[in-house]
Amino acid sequence: MGKIRKNRVRASRADPIARASKPPSDPELAKLRESKILPILKDLKNPEAKSRTQAAGAIANIVQDSKTRKLLLREQVVHIVLTETLTDNSIDSRAAGWEILKVLAEEEEADFCVHLYRLDILTAIEHAAKAILDTLTSTEPAFSKLTKAQQRIVWEITSSLLALINLLGMAREEIVTAVVANQTILRFLFRLAASESIPQEIYEETLSCLTTLSEDNLELGQAMTNDQETRCYDVLLKLALGFGPRSVMACGVLHNVFSSLQWLDHSPGKDGACDAVLIGTLTRALEHVPSSSAVTNGNANQAAVVQLALEILASIGADLQETLEKGNCSQPKDRDEWNGIEDKAEADDAMDVDGDSNVGGDDEEEKDDEEEDNEMGEDEDDDENIGDLEADMEKVTGADDPLDSEDSDDLPTLGAFIQQAIPQLVRLANIQIDSEESLTIQSHALTALNNIAWTVSCIDFSESENSNIYDAWYPAAKKIWVKAITPIVEADNADLDLATQIASLAWAIARSLGANVPLTPGQHRRFIALYQAAKNQPKSAEGKEVDPLQGLGVKCVGVLGSLARDPAPIDLNREIGVFLITLLQSCDQDKTIPPADVVEAVNQIFDIYGDEATEHDKEVFWKERFHKHLEEFLPKLRALAKTIDKRPQSELRDKADEAVLNLVRFLKYKKTHAPKEPREGGREGKKEGRVLNEKAMAMR
Repeated sequence: MGKIRKNRVRASRADPIARASKPPSDPELAKLRESKILPILKDLKNPEAKSRTQAAGAIANIVQDSKTRKLLLREQVVHIVLTETLTDNSIDSRAAGWEILKVLAEEEEADFCVHLYRLDILTAIEHAAKAILDTLTSTEPAFSKLTKAQQRIVWEITSSLLALINLLGMAREEIVTAVVANQTILRFLFRLAASESIPQEIYEETLSCLTTLSEDNLELGQAMTNDQETRCYDVLLKLALGFGPRSVMACGVLHNVFSSLQWLDHSPGKDGACDAVLIGTLTRALEHVPSSSAVTNGNANQAAVVQLALEILASIGADLQETLEKGNCSQPKDRDEWNGIEDKAEADDAMDVDGDSNVGGDDEEEKDDEEEDNEMGEDEDDDENIGDLEADMEKVTGADDPLDSEDSDDLPTLGAFIQQAIPQLVRLANIQIDSEESLTIQSHALTALNNIAWTVSCIDFSESENSNIYDAWYPAAKKIWVKAITPIVEADNADLDLATQIASLAWAIARSLGANVPLTPGQHRRFIALYQAAKNQPKSAEGKEVDPLQGLGVKCVGVLGSLARDPAPIDLNREIGVFLITLLQSCDQDKTIPPADVVEAVNQIFDIYGDEATEHDKEVFWKERFHKHLEEFLPKLRALAKTIDKRPQSELRDKADEAVLNLVRFLKYKKTHAPKEPREGGREGKKEGRVLNEKAMAMR
């Protein structure tokens, strides 16, 4: 056998990751590198354990400075920590190494956590978590028998591990999957969550970590409920029924677990567990917040607990939609697939809406549609009658009508929301704003009210089987309108973010209550004025993505359209109808009107005047010549739809195209179902046209 030539023998290959870096071009950074960074990294590799420990501690102290941090990353500090510091014989060095990685993960972007994951950080976390588990569960010696210094080091490493796991979980879904698949890390988390004797800060970090990992995570939910070693689920459930910050955080974890396991009102889990059992604890956390003066008396931790409770309530309110669907509550058809008008003779070719069709680009269909457009005229009648609301107001200010026992058994979460949470949420929506904390609390309270109101507004209350839900929701919704919406709307607040939240909430309430909304005289004009203010708000900064369909203008239009629906008073319907038609007519000239507002106004017209059997059809739609104005507007809508770029605003473009198609068919249907009395020609028709024009000018 031949021998290997000596000149072919090579030394061990140098570590390709630990490559030498070039000095920075900035003189200041180059000086800092030479004087501070390189010496401390040299000490980190020193053979003496004491020098390594001191260097690791020093890096942990200086890594928060941005310039120092960038230089350390440039010098491959992560590689050094992973390969040398975390395997050091000194526990102090290892603790400092974990602290370095934690601070880097906190200060850098999420991509850094992905980088750590690809460097197999989970293996290092697994070994460290196992060591801590062994220390905590050891009997010889027992953890309680260790010195204070030894216990402190254990909790420092534990804190760093929890923070890293939390940040890794927030970075990418695949990392969450890998974490949950690691049984050692799960045992580590469950053991900490099931322990009552660990420091408060460590316990809160544990629950925060579990909250991140448990969101939409069936595997973790199953692992927690099946865990017989620590019985973590039972401990958290008992804790969630108590008081204090730990109880609120436990509610956050359990809400995610209930949601992932589909433990809903109609399919509860162990011992009837569902979100309803959490609402009482979350509501109690809100009761101690005063409506005026210092919100939290300077206690930042208390403010954080209140905000967390509000966030969990908001999440439960949003998830309640799935609960209602699972309970076979009838849902209305999506309005984007509008089919509120039926024409038996022309049902197939006149009223079936294809949501996938591209109207804006179909020239042949446009020609056919234009041939179908016709003109009609009508009369005008002006009167005002809003009605007396004092009796209803008295009911609103009283206690909410509770669900009866049967309804409470069917929908415990909605019942708990109405009876317990909503009164506190309404109170916090009107909290005195004297600090950033109080402003945040108000915003979170309105978000929670928005979520529950929109969930309920999606229920079709025309179905008799949903009457029990309406009866329970009715007094609570009226209280929200009177106690939360009206004071803020009438205050003419200049905060457009607050106005957007209030308009969204008002829209949801108006959708569910219809004509039973406790409007004060002329209150609808407040939303018209708010819409005018919305047009003049500054555009969002470049690079910030804003959904045009969630703008303040769209929501104001939605509120007004919902208030005008049958059986709204004729005069209220007429005033709102004229406003919407005026908005449509002026969209090509007034460039401050966003396309999303126009699309929403068209859809509201469909909803308001789609049924020719209502009194509004004859007295407003035809007398005010809305059909003629919509015919004139149709070419403008076609042109507007073509201006919307499909790439950044695909949803808006689709809605605009559908609005064009629906408007063509709406006009055709209305023409074939016009009142028999002639409405065109003569002096009267010209006079009515002049009156509407005068109203339109006044609206502008």
